[in-house]
Amino acid sequence: MRAKLHPRQTERLAHLRKLGILDTAAETQFDEIVDLASRICEVPVALISLVDEDRQWFKARVGTDDPQTDLDRSICSHVILQGDLVEIPDTTLDVRTADNPLVVGEDHIRFYAGMPLISDDGLPIGTLCVLDRTPRVLTDLQRTTLRVLAGQLMRQVELGLALHQAEVLRGEIDHRVKNSLQTVLSVVRMYKSRVHNDVAIEALAAVERRIDAVAMLHQELYQTSQSNLVALAPYMVRVASLLEASAPSHVRLDMNVSQVQVPSSMAANIGMIISEFTANAIKHAFPDGRRGTVAISVEQTDDQGALRVHCRDDGIGNANPAEENEVTRLGQRLMQAAALQIGADFALEARADGYHLTMLVALTNDFNAEVAAE
Repeated sequence: MRAKLHPRQTERLAHLRKLGILDTAAETQFDEIVDLASRICEVPVALISLVDEDRQWFKARVGTDDPQTDLDRSICSHVILQGDLVEIPDTTLDVRTADNPLVVGEDHIRFYAGMPLISDDGLPIGTLCVLDRTPRVLTDLQRTTLRVLAGQLMRQVELGLALHQAEVLRGEIDHRVKNSLQTVLSVVRMYKSRVHNDVAIEALAAVERRIDAVAMLHQELYQTSQSNLVALAPYMVRVASLLEASAPSHVRLDMNVSQVQVPSSMAANIGMIISEFTANAIKHAFPDGRRGTVAISVEQTDDQGALRVHCRDDGIGNANPAEENEVTRLGQRLMQAAALQIGADFALEARADGYHLTMLVALTNDFNAEVAAE
């Protein structure tokens, strides 16, 4: 006999399609479940059966080559009407299955037990079931195992949906953030092209560098599966490429950054400090085509409890104090503010051999615990 439609059939089918599992390729974690169910229940056939509108489709199967059957042959469509394990010791004696083609035909199915796969909203999408060709009765352990495996299976399926939805949302947020940053950057560049005051131009240039750095940081965060940790080295490579593009041919940028992951706020402020130091050096340390190098290093201390940042240029240094004006002091204040935000020890010094910036920023216990958890 064919099963009645589920009372919430429309909702049930909508949720089954929403899960995105129908007609997908075989997956090891599901194959392992049916294999374990078959072994523990000591039966030749085990299935993850998803009951669709006019068929039941097997996400994983042991003991049969059929990928699906029509609902006239479906015992699982009866089981999804129940809220718990259904066990039919002899299918020839049960009104739901006595005339089923699987029972009266060459498949000769004589035993069936199935646990409905029920969503958090109470919607059954199918069953985890086991079948045999001789009548039998499950033990208490076998029944418990089917219930536990079905629960674990449903959690895996729902988790897959949640991860997919999170990825879609993440992509939408990424798109919106990129568009917003690009809009703000366009406005900044427009104003920068229209002002003639050196201080205002430098201030807008600093804002432009900060927006570019935030965009790069966002890209690094989007590409990683670790929600708030950024690989500092590739992020600084992105920052360096932006700085090199603005440097004249006689100024070289040399950067060496340890392979370490840091919180995004720390990466943003370190990137800000290095950007400002480099931009100031490019603009003021090498006048009249003087050749030189801006060297940047970021490394962990020996005990790995802190990051040591060292920036230096081999430019004119303190040879011309008059060069230190409101424009250069603006960059220094930006660096100091960024260092303060991450609690770093910060020092900037003009020497005869160029400017030197040293900074020590602690990797807190909370940060170390976060990295270990990842």
